[in-house]
Amino acid sequence: MLLSPETLARLERLTLLSRRALAGQLQGERRSPKRGQSIEFADFRPYTRGDDFRRIDWNAYARLERLFIKLFVEEEDLTVHLLVDTSRSMDWGAPNKLHFAKQAAAALGYVALHGLDRVTVTAFAPQGEAAPRFPARRDKAAAPAFFDFFDALPLSPRTDLGSRLGRYAFQAVQRGPALLFSDLLDPTWRDGLHALAARGFEVTVLHILAPQERDPDLRGDLKLRDAESGETLELSIDGGTLRRYRRTLAAWEREVSAFCQGRGILYLPVSSDTPLETLLFAHLAARGVVRG
Repeated sequence: MLLSPETLARLERLTLLSRRALAGQLQGERRSPKRGQSIEFADFRPYTRGDDFRRIDWNAYARLERLFIKLFVEEEDLTVHLLVDTSRSMDWGAPNKLHFAKQAAAALGYVALHGLDRVTVTAFAPQGEAAPRFPARRDKAAAPAFFDFFDALPLSPRTDLGSRLGRYAFQAVQRGPALLFSDLLDPTWRDGLHALAARGFEVTVLHILAPQERDPDLRGDLKLRDAESGETLELSIDGGTLRRYRRTLAAWEREVSAFCQGRGILYLPVSSDTPLETLLFAHLAARGVVRG
């Protein structure tokens, strides 16, 4: 089971936040750029024939002798897009990166479902294959099928993030918050993130690496094998090699962070040994992704 009943109960106290107002489809619990009928005042506009007399501001008429209609913030749902990298490089590490990504995505999706937002999940398959997808749902009753989808997700031998995210950005009808769970170990990650941002998605990247990738404990003569391509590389590793590796990793994360910052993308590097509740109630809450 991905999430315990105790964790689900705590998740129901969270709200998934949007960094900007986006129009949804059905009445829900979000501020929308549309104007409708709620209790929160937004603006005035001149009265036109056919408007509801109950919305006339008679105080304004007494002062100005002109009829104005009160506008209120429309409360709507959003479509929350959960994008999960299921490439073989994700199926590695202790704790396993893919398991961590599934837990995090399932938790955030449950928060959105509980808040009456629409939630859809897409995992990325190789070129030419249909991507596993959980169609958009907006009710808590969808939770069992939602969790079953994560349990049944297949591994993808290799994922082209650039083309897959680009196609997703182009084809998605309802834009909204898009949360990507990936190790970004694909040279096309820039193209994919750029496509999402350019199409108006509110992108959050959870950059997931295993503790063994962040601080490897390797020494001596080794043969390393690429989890996706199967290619091998023979290396002699000593303290100097490890120091260069850590510097390169830090520089790469700075590069990703700068790329994201320049496009309004929220970037959060995270280790797969991070407790789920720490990720949700501390890291993501501090970055304004959720509110308790």
